[in-house]
Amino acid sequence: MTCEEARAAIRSRQPLLHCISNVVTSNDCANLALAVGASPIMAQAPQEMAEIVALADAVVLNTGTPNEAKFTAARLAGSTANRRGVPVVLDPVGVGASSWRLAQIRVLLQQVHPTIVRVNYGEAAALLTSGREVPANAIEETADPVPSDFAAVEHGVDSLTAPTDAAACAKALAAQLGTVVLLSGEEDLVTDGHTVYTVRGGSPLMRRVTGAGCMLSVLCGAFAAVEPDALASARHAATFWKSCAAAAAAQCRGSASFRVALLDEASM
Repeated sequence: MTCEEARAAIRSRQPLLHCISNVVTSNDCANLALAVGASPIMAQAPQEMAEIVALADAVVLNTGTPNEAKFTAARLAGSTANRRGVPVVLDPVGVGASSWRLAQIRVLLQQVHPTIVRVNYGEAAALLTSGREVPANAIEETADPVPSDFAAVEHGVDSLTAPTDAAACAKALAAQLGTVVLLSGEEDLVTDGHTVYTVRGGSPLMRRVTGAGCMLSVLCGAFAAVEPDALASARHAATFWKSCAAAAAAQCRGSASFRVALLDEASM
């Protein structure tokens, strides 16, 4: 289906999105889901993951501001969603920021197969350098640090800067994980490891508000809930978010009004 058809399907079906979010962007992510017509539930407790996922049309795993309980919940939610055939979006926020965080993501990826992985370049590079096998008890272990040439690329979790080899990086990560990768930046790249789509537009103001990337991951979940083609749903999410940002930038006075205008545009 087209992007417009998918948006209409979201509004009519009102899919339930189970979002394990982070404390910085949880409110914005929930409000964006509502704005596009979805129904968010921001459950975090590991003890209720099986029951919540049983209700969900898509699961979004955002690993920002992490702790042990959150990763346990993410593993439970993701693996349950896989068994039920529910699409899973993984947003490994700042995965290269610490060896502990990287080790947790590596274990998560052994237990959960994401439908879409939404990353910036620094996150993609960190995941690519950690692709070797990890023992099952690695949750308590320390991963090797990310090489400095990759770590230096990541300037915050919503970085919009990517080097010229971003497309090759996105394709390699998609092939490594066997999934669709949405590498966001000044130009978004969407790939299944073979085909690469470039999505242009947006606004530089996206790097002046927190959570632009986190909210894009929620959009991936909303589109994946109604569009079974993961490559198409990720491309629709990127296209829609870029258009919202461009329209919001045209009417705002600064970063605060831009943030509000993003939600207004998403609801139209």
